[in-house]
Amino acid sequence: MNFTINKANLEVFSETLQSLAQQDKDIYVVTSDSRGSGKLVPYGQCFPEQIVEVGIAEQNLVGVATGLASMGKKAFAVSPACFLTARALEQIKNDVCYSDNAVKLIGISAGVSYGALGSTHHSLHDYAVLRAINNITIVAPADNYETEEAIRQAAEMTSPVYIRFGKKNMPDSLSGVLEKNSAFKIGKGRIIQEGTDLTFIATGEAVLPCVQAAEVLAQEHGISCTVVSMHTVKPLDSTLIMHIAANGKPIITVEEHSVYGGLGEAVGSLLLQNGFHNQFKIVGLPDDHTVSGSQVEIFEHYGISKKGLSDTVLTWIKN
Repeated sequence: MNFTINKANLEVFSETLQSLAQQDKDIYVVTSDSRGSGKLVPYGQCFPEQIVEVGIAEQNLVGVATGLASMGKKAFAVSPACFLTARALEQIKNDVCYSDNAVKLIGISAGVSYGALGSTHHSLHDYAVLRAINNITIVAPADNYETEEAIRQAAEMTSPVYIRFGKKNMPDSLSGVLEKNSAFKIGKGRIIQEGTDLTFIATGEAVLPCVQAAEVLAQEHGISCTVVSMHTVKPLDSTLIMHIAANGKPIITVEEHSVYGGLGEAVGSLLLQNGFHNQFKIVGLPDDHTVSGSQVEIFEHYGISKKGLSDTVLTWIKN
């Protein structure tokens, strides 16, 4: 697969917001001492009247963003995902979702992006807790293209949305001309490549190792894989998933999240309740005291890597 590793999705997020804010004075950013880590310093320099800093106070962050949204502003609340979806969960549930305020919640340095800082800074719970709350869309873009489209579409949404970003540089487009093959739309999964033997369904930065593993499996073992970027974890694209499952082939979900409550359990529940009996496996972070290290090291430790995923498939098929 030919693609270029370009820049972090967070950088694309900031650039896209700047582009939107040039034309739309209703775009506001609220940060919790996260202007730098959110790549928002250039945005703040360009639009000092459209950025609010609340300090390390995530509950206030969501409250202020809610107030702006209730007045018709397009408010983006930007904070590390681990704190945004834990410390401010009550405000997200009540002020944003229950009260139906169209806040755009941006969880930065998500998953194990803060790897070396340990479990206190890992966000492996965010899909699970937010999936259980009514009236919120959950999105994790896989590459730069999906990021730009997600932000542009989120800016126009009239309901709450949570968008999750890591820190690693990601491909500009996972299949080179991805946007021409399968247009991005929040709520609809995207087929990155089609195969005949099994399917990887992944989200966010976990999509890239699936594409890499699929290439190894095809070239070295003659195993043909479909790869799906299920960028929207909620609402799940049930139509696409059931269409894929109809061939009866194995399905593996891959996510930078606990194996409990995330993409895998959502897909598994959908298949079981609709009478599908495909072989099915969830790859994610186990119920464990997560190891510390870089994101790459943690991914490799838990098998969310080119080698780890290809080995998982080969062992699964052998058994």
